[in-house]
Amino acid sequence: MRRRRVRIGKFAHMAALESTVDMYDLRMSEGVRPLYEKVKAFIKEEVEPMSEKFFELGATREDRWGYAPGQLELLQEVKDKAKANGLWNFFLPDAETGEGLSNLDYAYIAIELGKNPLASESMNCAAPDTGNMEVLERVGTEAQKEQWLKPLLAGEIRSAYAMTEPDVASSDAKNIACVAERDGDEWLINGEKYYISGAGDPRCKIMITMVQTSPDGPPHQRQSQILVPVDTPGVQILGPMHVFGKDDAPHGHMHIKFDNVRVPYENILLGEGRGFEISQVRLGPGRIHHCMRAIGQAEKALEMMVSRGLSRDGFGKPLAKLGGNTEMIAKARIEIESMRRMVLTAANAMDKLGNSEARVWVSAVKAMVPIRVCEIIDNAIQMHGATGVSQWTPLADMYTSQRTLRLADGPDEVHWMVVGRKEVNDGEDNARDYNPKETFLANTSNVKEGVFSGPA
Repeated sequence: MRRRRVRIGKFAHMAALESTVDMYDLRMSEGVRPLYEKVKAFIKEEVEPMSEKFFELGATREDRWGYAPGQLELLQEVKDKAKANGLWNFFLPDAETGEGLSNLDYAYIAIELGKNPLASESMNCAAPDTGNMEVLERVGTEAQKEQWLKPLLAGEIRSAYAMTEPDVASSDAKNIACVAERDGDEWLINGEKYYISGAGDPRCKIMITMVQTSPDGPPHQRQSQILVPVDTPGVQILGPMHVFGKDDAPHGHMHIKFDNVRVPYENILLGEGRGFEISQVRLGPGRIHHCMRAIGQAEKALEMMVSRGLSRDGFGKPLAKLGGNTEMIAKARIEIESMRRMVLTAANAMDKLGNSEARVWVSAVKAMVPIRVCEIIDNAIQMHGATGVSQWTPLADMYTSQRTLRLADGPDEVHWMVVGRKEVNDGEDNARDYNPKETFLANTSNVKEGVFSGPA
């Protein structure tokens, strides 16, 4: 019988996820610790007071798809302070255009950003701009960077990423049906996209659009990504797609039709047929950034759960000490710490292995985190009773956001498939020799006289 072969070397398999010896050292860099403390203080002292005023003004705005007088000025004042204090563009790892933080160090900061809905934008680290800026920084031409990356890095404009389509299962990007045909020195684009987040914001000026350019090419080389300015003739914003009955104005998740849209040929990113390649640049960091911020949401929900449980009595006891509520609180803390360590490890995998090699780690956290965060928020809602689903707390909006995240940047099922497929493929060698009966019987010391073998 062949012995099981154990792979030893630079990359060792641990649950089918590639790893290195130092990948489980999850300490924040010493040089980043002061920055981390500054971020936490800035959120408490600047972002939180501004957020209250920002949303109060927004509730009275006349134009649903615009901003009330003074709203953007409030936000800009805090953005200017953040920039002046070096709290800006953390998300670009090892790049001259950002703070040069590793993915691991940024994870600690992003968790804090996730605790307030305006913290990320206040420091120019908000989706979908972060992913779009990373694409432009990595693969954009100098002209593309000058026109679009520069104002995005300065926080002067916002952007969108147009991939999802209403008529195909676009979680399988090979199904993308929006077509771009070359016509001389232009691209002619026709098709539909929906749930295009951020496209409702009047500050949104540019979309990175996933299109089919080579329908007869190899499956993974049929798609390209093209820069489409929002004000291009033929770009028709048909209206907002609702999420749990809300339009999320003015940010919005828009239904867009491309009707004979013409853009210059040089608006293509990286080259024809390289859409999948670009997705690896964008979606890996984008997915893990979502998970980092989601942990911040879970922390906020747990804090609210405990506060409500200790400030409200029922049946002669604080709610936190009633029935299974103490256990519910304990499980939430344990889940948060488990998620935190998994996300930090995945971020470290991106630093140590590279985005491509770490993609299974990223899929693992993308599959796990939103589900668990949803459960924690749901339990916080339960602790609050009817108030938990009301406008008096942010819990309903938090739940909506995290439930939507189970679909955004690839649904749960895609990420479970990625992880499970890797596990199954890596187990094929061992499976060929797996026969517990033969293994047992081949060892004669296992067969002894007097061993009970069943009823007489």
